[in-house]
Amino acid sequence: MKGNAEHETRRHLESGESLLWSGVPKQGIFLRASDSFMIPFSLLWGGFAFFWEYVVITKGASLLFVLFGVPFVLIGLYIIAGRFFVDAKMRANTYYALTDRRAIIVSGLFTQSTNSIPLRTLHDISLKERRDRTGTVILGRSNPLNDLYSGIQWPDMSQFRVPSFERIDNAKYVHDQILQAHRAENQKAAS
Repeated sequence: MKGNAEHETRRHLESGESLLWSGVPKQGIFLRASDSFMIPFSLLWGGFAFFWEYVVITKGASLLFVLFGVPFVLIGLYIIAGRFFVDAKMRANTYYALTDRRAIIVSGLFTQSTNSIPLRTLHDISLKERRDRTGTVILGRSNPLNDLYSGIQWPDMSQFRVPSFERIDNAKYVHDQILQAHRAENQKAAS
C-alpha cells in the first residue's frame, strides 16, 4: 500500500517539490468513538423506519404511505451498516503525502479529489495517537462536531471535515515531520 501511496501522490507534485512522506489510512472496517452515539441512533432510526413500513404494508395502506417510508428505510440501512462499508471503501481510495511545501490528501469514492494544504498557511497541527503508535494528524483547528460525525461518510461531506492524515502508522513521526517542514517553510518565507 505504501508504494501505491507514493505513486498516487507523486503525480500531484509540482516542479521542484520534494516528497518527504507518503502513506495510507488503516484499512478495513472498524468502530470509531462516534459510534457510541451513532449505533444507538441508527438502531432507533432503523427500527422505527422498519416498523413503519411493516405496519403500513400489513395494514394494506395506500401506495403513498408505503413509498413515504422507503427513503427512511434506506437511510436506516445506510446508517446501521452501509456507512461502515462506505468508510472502508473511502479509506481504501485515500492517499496521503507530505512534501517540503504542503500536505496532500487524495481521496474519493467515485471520483478522485485532491486536497492540498500549504504548510505556510497551516496554523494548528495536532496529534491523536493510540497505544499501537497509529493515530491521526489533524491539519487545522479540530472541533467536537468533526469528531462526532467523522464516521458517517455521507457523499461529498468531506469538504466540511478538518483535513487530517487519519489512522496512519507511526503518527508521531509524521506529526514531527510536518512540524519540521512547517518550520522550514516559514523560515524560507521570512528570508
